[in-house]
Amino acid sequence: MAADRRGGGDFFARLSGKMSVTDEIRTRLTAAFDPSALEVVDDSERHRGHAGYQEGGESHFNVMIRAAGFKGQSRIARHRAVHSALGPDLVARIHALSLDIGG
Repeated sequence: MAADRRGGGDFFARLSGKMSVTDEIRTRLTAAFDPSALEVVDDSERHRGHAGYQEGGESHFNVMIRAAGFKGQSRIARHRAVHSALGPDLVARIHALSLDIGG
């Protein structure tokens, strides 16, 4: 079977709920922006005992993305584009998202 072109990743893993939040972020951003650089770091363990921490992690993320599509956009427009690409379902499962976005 072919890979899901909309998500750029394993469509069946997402359907079965086996894809990590880190992988979902990476997959959705890659599909939306075709980045020249992308780093997604689950930083949840550093927030153990703080608000929003959940056992098993996957609540606090640092994302660095570089893509030509961001060139000329304001900082707010870039952040809105990333949040839109992630979608409300995924954003709702993330407590903290730090974004470093460049064109």
